[in-house]
Formats: sequence, C-alpha cells, structure tokens
Amino acid sequence: MLRNRLLAAGIACLLPFSPAARSALNVDVAYVGQIIDRGPVLSNIIPEPDDAGRQGAQLAIADSNTTGRFLKHHYELHTIEGEDARQLVADSRALYDRGLRLFVLNTDAATLAALREALPDDSLLINAGSRADALRTDQCIDQLLHTIPSRAMLADALAQWLIYRRWNRWLLVRGNTADDQAFADAIRRAAKRFGGRIVAEKAWSFDTDLRRTAQKELPPFTAGAEYDVVVVADERGDFGEYLPYNTGLPRPVVGTQGLMPVGWHKMIEAWGAAQLHSRFEAQAQRWMNEKDYASWAGVRTLAEAVTRTGSNDPARLRDYILSDQFELAAFKGRKLNFRHWSGQLRQPIALVHPRALVSQSPQDGFLHPHTDLDTLGFDEPESGCRVVE
Repeated sequence: MLRNRLLAAGIACLLPFSPAARSALNVDVAYVGQIIDRGPVLSNIIPEPDDAGRQGAQLAIADSNTTGRFLKHHYELHTIEGEDARQLVADSRALYDRGLRLFVLNTDAATLAALREALPDDSLLINAGSRADALRTDQCIDQLLHTIPSRAMLADALAQWLIYRRWNRWLLVRGNTADDQAFADAIRRAAKRFGGRIVAEKAWSFDTDLRRTAQKELPPFTAGAEYDVVVVADERGDFGEYLPYNTGLPRPVVGTQGLMPVGWHKMIEAWGAAQLHSRFEAQAQRWMNEKDYASWAGVRTLAEAVTRTGSNDPARLRDYILSDQFELAAFKGRKLNFRHWSGQLRQPIALVHPRALVSQSPQDGFLHPHTDLDTLGFDEPESGCRVVE
C-alpha cells in the first residue's frame, strides 16, 4: 500500500499543473459486459471466468483514482452485464440518458454495432471484447476504438516468430465454428504476408471424446504431408488441447493451443507487469486474462486522456487519444498509441505457453516505414476504416 502511495505521488508530480488539472472533475465510465454462451465443448477445459473484463475495468478505476485524487479527479464505474444483447443496449441507452458518455464494451461484434446505433455520436466507445478483423477493415463502426488485439494481429505475431525460427511449412488444423474459421482466415493471410506455406489444411469435425481416444485418433489425422509445425484454430477448445504430443510427426503445436499469441498472460512479468498482476490477483482472486487487460487498457486510456486534457468531454478526449501526443503506459515495454485509421491500439503481442513467455512480437527484422508495431494486423492501406480523416 505504501509503495502504491509513493508511486502515485511521484506520478502526480509529473502531471500537468494547470487550473484545468486542479479543478475537481467527476468521470463516469460505463462497462458493458456480454455473457456469451460458448456451447458445450468436447474437452474438459477450464472455462473463461464470468467476470472476465469487468475485473480489469474495476482495477483500472482503482488505479485511476489512486493518481486522480491528487488532481481532484474522481472515477466511477457503472457496470451492465447480461446475456440478452437487446437488454444490454437498452440499459446502455439508459446510462446515456443519465449523462454517461464514456463506454468500455466487452461484447461481440453484432452487439457493438447495435450499441453504436443506440448511443449518439457524442459518446466515446471502446471495444474491449471483439477480435473481429472486419471491424478494423470493411465493417467499420463509426468512431469506435479497440484495445483488444484483432485476430490478424495475433496471427501476424505468431507468423513472424515462425518465420524467424525458419519453421516455414505449416499444417493448419481448424475447427468448424465461425470463430475457428475467422482465426484460420487470419493464419492464411499471415502465411501469405510473411512467407509461410500451408502445406495441408484439415478440418476437425468429429464428436469423439478425445479424453479417451486422442492417442489413437490424432496421429493418423495429422499424418500425411511433411510439415515443420501444426497451427491450430480452435478458439472454443473442442480438440486443440489434445494436439500437443499427439501429432503424426513429432512437431510443435502453435495457435489457439500450444504456443499461443495473446494480448495478455500471467507469464508476462517484465516492465512492471508483475505489480499489475499482484494488484489484480488481490482484487479478483484469479489471474488476469486478455479480456481483463483490454478492459483495463480501455479505462486507463480514458483516464490518461482526462489527466492530460483536464476534461471529461468525450469529443476532446477522442481527439487527444487519436493524436500524436497520446501515450499509454501499459506494462508491455513500449508506450502504446492508437491507429488513426482503424482506432486499434498498437501493442506488442506475447507468445506464451501455459508456464512461460517464449517471445514477443514484432520480431527483429520485420520493418515498417513508421513503426514495427504496424507489422501486426491491418496496416493503413489495407483498411477501409477512417476514425480520423
């Protein structure tokens, strides 16, 4: 506790000292969390916590109030959660009618679009839940920002590491859900972009209980072409957990299982991340996951903009967030900012297995005219979105 107070005091000394910064300011932030039924899975996986996302937003409010009190800035979180998308939209509109204008949204893409339609343009929306590439390319939602990485960012991060290791021949194994197809599409794009070669592609569409039959069924299923690595697209966890050590050739498994590209993970410990984890675990009694981190980053983005502008006006905050002056200190070893075309938060992507951080992309040698972070995901010429004209 003393360490947190000293840290907050030190940060406060660096903040802008102006009449606007010294005036009392209340900042109300809405967190909208959609509880999505993922359906039954074939493997006995550990499910995503019901409070994934919300716990991250709550921690960010606490972090913001720790430093905000020196500037007389007070942050309050208003939480809406549920399974019914229509009710979430109605409840969000009710918060808007009460005066809230800042929204961090942990929902699917369809609900994001419905929320944007229901909430007038003077509200500032941050997507902390949907990885859909289309939201960053051709199904753009007006003025929407994204703190969660897109699938293309995850696939590009993984592809760079595979090419760096010269594991160029890939066996792609995908599930049959829409999310699996979307991640497989991102892998195909990454292979073409960075020089990987998908030597074979197989679809897992069986209802076998792999807890009993993996050793017999998976080796012949993954036999055939010569490959360097198995890339799996199984976002729900139907079969991918059983692929490591059960492949036809003795090869590593990467993708949604095995070595995974992630926006956040417990095994990220450098750059002050261990302190973020300890605060989160003391609050939530579990590890911080990607949804928690994206929601934390969404709230902290708003708080950083409030701190620097001395305002809670959403238009002024949006302009600052999308400006060259904005930087988010986010425990990833780099100062982060937003792409002005898609509204995506630029960020490194960790490559982890369950007990260790293996690497972090962008990898050395993958160059870009402006920032190597834009080698991950859709670059400006590839996107039809324009958050800032």
